[in-house]
Amino acid sequence: MADLAAAGTIGAPFEVRVEAGKIQELAHALGSEHPAYRGADAVAPPTFLTVQNFWEKWAGPAADPWQAVGLDPERELHAGQEFVFHGPPPRAGTVLSARSRIESVRAKTGRDGGRMVFAVMVTEFRDEGGRLVAEATCTGVETPPSTQDTDGGTS
Repeated sequence: MADLAAAGTIGAPFEVRVEAGKIQELAHALGSEHPAYRGADAVAPPTFLTVQNFWEKWAGPAADPWQAVGLDPERELHAGQEFVFHGPPPRAGTVLSARSRIESVRAKTGRDGGRMVFAVMVTEFRDEGGRLVAEATCTGVETPPSTQDTDGGTS
């Protein structure tokens, strides 16, 4: 069951290395041939910072405050992702320090009477000098339990 008191939970800092090869792989996956995404000083596409999820997990459980929310993974949906840049996107070779926090957790009763939980996590990315480079905001939703039993009938 989701923990509404998880708001304010802050993860440990973790490092995100912006690598030229990973930028090029993402550009290829997106079908982009833009020259800015090629070479040793490639610029990161706007959605590149999504890779923070991997770096955060590899850094260990202390870096990932999302677990404190406790959404049921069988009913959890990724409801939104937003990136705000406070200058140009990072380039290959940049090492960012990142830290995530649970901004909010709230419950809402749907029209059918089922309880939905909305959780928002914000991750800040800072350069070697401590300057805020970007923020990523992720919204997750836990949907109400299904009213169908395992045979496909309604309960």
